[in-house]
Amino acid sequence: MTRTSRIVGALLLLGAVVALTAVGAAAARDIAAARARVAAGSAIAATPCGPIEYATLGAGPAVLMVHGAGGGWDQGLALGRDLAAQGFRVVAMSRFGYLRTPLPADASAAAQADAHACLLDALGIARAVVVGASAGAPSTLQVALRHPARTSGIALLVPAAWMPDAAGGTGTTRATAWLFDTALRSDALYWAALHLARDALLGGVLATPPGLVHAADAGEQARADAILREVLPISQRRAGLLNDAAVVSTLERVPLQRIVAPALVVSVRDDRFDTWRRARWTAQQLPDARFVDYERGGHVWIGHHAELMNELTAFVRRAGE
Repeated sequence: MTRTSRIVGALLLLGAVVALTAVGAAAARDIAAARARVAAGSAIAATPCGPIEYATLGAGPAVLMVHGAGGGWDQGLALGRDLAAQGFRVVAMSRFGYLRTPLPADASAAAQADAHACLLDALGIARAVVVGASAGAPSTLQVALRHPARTSGIALLVPAAWMPDAAGGTGTTRATAWLFDTALRSDALYWAALHLARDALLGGVLATPPGLVHAADAGEQARADAILREVLPISQRRAGLLNDAAVVSTLERVPLQRIVAPALVVSVRDDRFDTWRRARWTAQQLPDARFVDYERGGHVWIGHHAELMNELTAFVRRAGE
């Protein structure tokens, strides 16, 4: 090896070290920012059901936001922001195992429903419309069953729900299972996936065809990116994710005909978590339900957010009267 080639090799190695150092610094900076973001803006309610992290936004009739897998109070607040702007008091909690809400020995959907009622008690709220998204649907149904006097109405968005011939919860794609064992295990791995495997996250975490997101308008692309980014810090949500996987994989039939609250049920036919059939069946069993479905849009209803928010706002206004 000539002296020149040794110098070139040394320079290439140095460049690689510098690049890796810069990437590591960027990852550390973004992860620290994510941890700082979720450390501010919420409070802890001491309840008979244990400590529950929550945040509120707006004023008016109460809407309890029950987030999906990978969420927390921040995800619920983001989804409820439009409702707050329309004159409602949005209350968003972190469910069991998410962020600063601990995972108790009994973290079933029924126990979570009781915790939802405990949070309403702690905040002095007599009744609320309860909005459950994705893996937040099982406890939303349970709160309507177990605490009907507290429930003005329920909205189920792309719900994880039981239906005949589909026991075991909603479908989990191979991509989702792979991500659960890789990128969803640590903040650093998830950060790397955000930058190197965005389409894999769109398909596996958001259960949405990546091509739909690429073809969407700038606002919808930004919304999808925000949902992905705000899963960080995954390390503070991992316990909740594992619990949701256990709850959703062991769903059992619930007596939907006993739910007296009015309901809005929404799903999308190409949702890769296969919520559409379950949502339709659930709406058919509920005594007072409106079913809204979209042909395309995936699990986060790309291309239909404004339309869905209009439906949700109208429903909350009617149910809260």
